[in-house]
Amino acid sequence: MSEATADAFLELVSGRRGHFQLESGHHGELWLDLDGLFAQPGRVARLVTRLAEVLRPYDVAGVCGPLVGGAFLAQSVASTLDVEFSYTERVPAPASLGLYQARYRLPPAFSSRVHGKQIAIVDDVMSAGSAARATYAELRTHEANTVVVGALLVLGSAGAEFFQRDGLAVEAVARLPYPLWSPTECPLCAAGMPLERPGRLEEGVN
Repeated sequence: MSEATADAFLELVSGRRGHFQLESGHHGELWLDLDGLFAQPGRVARLVTRLAEVLRPYDVAGVCGPLVGGAFLAQSVASTLDVEFSYTERVPAPASLGLYQARYRLPPAFSSRVHGKQIAIVDDVMSAGSAARATYAELRTHEANTVVVGALLVLGSAGAEFFQRDGLAVEAVARLPYPLWSPTECPLCAAGMPLERPGRLEEGVN
């Protein structure tokens, strides 16, 4: 999609530059505060509709998203497509310095509803794709058939490439470049810039 669409999305959120540790464990220089994205649903409705329409050809029976923003998006997209909605929620994971340690759980009430069905995973923003990857792994344990992953905004290529390697399409309303680094390769660390760990990692770029 056009750069103008990406700009329209960025106008709906607050962002700042710096040196941040993301939920995936990667380091990045842009932080988007997504807490208030769905506070006024009408402001994001046009983008939600566009995402729903690009997902429609996949003929999914349900849409699943990670709490918080991905779940709000999933509910809106599911309503537009007239299919079922589900969500995953983050649970504590063993402390580790490795990448992609986040874990998300599907509430028991949704287990039978996703079993054997074609599902779309959505998140508001995807960079490394930590929350979407963890949701994908959780859905597989319930024998759901994820067929597509979608986002309002895809930053960079790390998350998208993971799903594409697994044979899944990745759809987005907008895409922008976004550099990510592992902690050992981060130029901001090498330059001595202080690292920030925002308190609610799942609510920013992941």
